[in-house]
Amino acid sequence: MKKHLIAVGALLSMTTPALAHHPLGGLPMETVAHGVLSGVGHPILGFDHLFFVALVGIAALYTGYRRIAPGAYIAAMLVGTLVMSLGLALPAVEIVIGLSLLVLGAVVLAGRALSIGPAVVLFVLFGMFHGSAFGGSIAAQEAGIGGGVLVGYLIGLGVTQYLVALAAGWVVGTVLKAKEASAVQARLAGAVVVGVGVFLTLENTEGLVFAAMGWGI
Repeated sequence: MKKHLIAVGALLSMTTPALAHHPLGGLPMETVAHGVLSGVGHPILGFDHLFFVALVGIAALYTGYRRIAPGAYIAAMLVGTLVMSLGLALPAVEIVIGLSLLVLGAVVLAGRALSIGPAVVLFVLFGMFHGSAFGGSIAAQEAGIGGGVLVGYLIGLGVTQYLVALAAGWVVGTVLKAKEASAVQARLAGAVVVGVGVFLTLENTEGLVFAAMGWGI
């Protein structure tokens, strides 16, 4: 049990919180390669996104479509990124991202396998909001980015997150030998992500309350 907890914790804690989410250290992005590097770094440096996409891979493992199901998340995430880059923001993005960790974490923690339909619905819904956050990050950091940078950014985001999802599913299913959704190794991953979701949700709620009361934070 202890070994399983350590392994799952390592899998879902490969990074520390980094609010900047910017692998180029704030330097201007001018080429496709710069966009790719930024796209690779954003989901890795952003622990909320990293934890969620890893859990997508674990949840997908038990749908029977471990390679196809994460693609629904990736497609929706890229659409959300592109839409935000064009200036169309989704509402309450950070709140929904916190809830996405809570919801999917609770599903995996419960030890029940999702069928492909409900899994795709969850992945697409939350993928749009994670993508909107990615689009907001690049829009805030890079005013007037070129088309090549945006293409590279989308490629980096998509490839990196798909590989993270597949790797997480492989580690839990093959290395940790969690063949069923009810296996303790998979459920521990859900518990870790629920904890992160609770933290983010409380933090977001605190921000809303303080803002409503006119207090700075």
